[in-house]
Amino acid sequence: MKPGSVQEFLLPVSRFAQHNPLKIIAAVVAILMGGAGATFAVGALAPDASDIPARTVIEQVVPAPGRDMSALLEYQSLRLYRSEVSRSSDTAESLLKRVGIFDPQAATFLRADALVQNNLWGRSGRTITVEASDDNSLLKLSARWSPEDDGMFKRLSVTKTPQGYQTRLETLPMTATSRLASGTIQSSLFAATDQASIPDSIAIQLAEIFSGDIDFHRALRKGDRFSVVYETLEGDGEPLRAGRVLSAEFVNAGKSYQAMWFQEPLANGAAAASTASHSLSKGAYYTLAGESLRKAFLASPMEFSRVTSGFKMRFHPILRSMRAHQGVDYGAPTGTPVRSVANGLVEFAGVQNGFGNVVIVNHGKGNSTVYAHLSRIYARQGQQVSQGFNVGAVGQTGWATGPHLHFEFRVNGIHRDPLTLARQSESVPLPGYAKAAFANAAAMVRIQLAAASQAQPSSVQ
Repeated sequence: MKPGSVQEFLLPVSRFAQHNPLKIIAAVVAILMGGAGATFAVGALAPDASDIPARTVIEQVVPAPGRDMSALLEYQSLRLYRSEVSRSSDTAESLLKRVGIFDPQAATFLRADALVQNNLWGRSGRTITVEASDDNSLLKLSARWSPEDDGMFKRLSVTKTPQGYQTRLETLPMTATSRLASGTIQSSLFAATDQASIPDSIAIQLAEIFSGDIDFHRALRKGDRFSVVYETLEGDGEPLRAGRVLSAEFVNAGKSYQAMWFQEPLANGAAAASTASHSLSKGAYYTLAGESLRKAFLASPMEFSRVTSGFKMRFHPILRSMRAHQGVDYGAPTGTPVRSVANGLVEFAGVQNGFGNVVIVNHGKGNSTVYAHLSRIYARQGQQVSQGFNVGAVGQTGWATGPHLHFEFRVNGIHRDPLTLARQSESVPLPGYAKAAFANAAAMVRIQLAAASQAQPSSVQ
């Protein structure tokens, strides 16, 4: 159509719509209803669902290659893991009961096996881990301990196999991790370290390290504080024993003392110094300024213990009169090791009057030390001994009212206060070739001690 023709066609339609709107609406509804009816008519042509025949299809499902279904099922079984510490009174039944295992077959094996009898029963302090099934029967038992200070540990394994239980004893290397801790003295050093969860062996090392500057028997004050970084030696991830102190700071009467463990590198630089890993090579403690804390004379012939009578006038318990006490008495159980405080030559080893069993060591330059009331003597006359050598054991021989060590320090035959002389003795200097390595290690130690001071009241890894 031409444009004019279209307009001529639409004009009457428009006029019709304006004058007859109801007729237009009815026509549209009729068209829609007719469409819906057509749709329903088409739907009605489909067959009834009940008339469609049904058939069953059976197919075999094959697992994907490489998938072990039995292994997957076993993985779903419940495994229980528990840890304990052995007791000297343990039996097979009591140990298994403590870890929640009820397995008569396992108990019978543990009672009879020679390796278990020789390495577990009657031994305390051994780390025990067990693996149990969901019915509380024993699948595996492991015991770990470190019998020597040689960086190694023992592992005893009892494993359930299709053929029965099997045992195995191995010797393996320990690994070292560092721990940070700090504490404040309220009553004693051991009370403070206990509260900070620090092992007793570390507390003893702290006293040893700073003994040249601090009298831990008489000079500790309430409010004194300390920070320490030390090793924990582990076997299979289980802590077995404490290692050495790596660095420490002790504030006594407001004065700060710092120390760090340093292993000297070889003169040619072949071996590096280390303050972060366990090593059996020799080293020593130094201040962070590089001054050695090792003195020519140790402050004490015993590891940290209580002083029962100092270098002063006292009432003699046997002679019943006031007499000058020309030494220091250390109260300790019979058998406690006694060490030489310095290098020297054993001048006398035997029985001598009120001293009972006694060892006298000549250190040269008119200096000598006396170790009396010993229960046993391990040195012989004429023997050269080094600092720390075990000369005997605490006892009660001679004129003694109880087990203790009587210790004297003589200079040209005159009795002197051993604690004072030890602090005045010369220290061993740091070799010049090691100073650069020491400076690098000391910088790291300052960071460690700053972190350790924030660890109160418990230790962190």
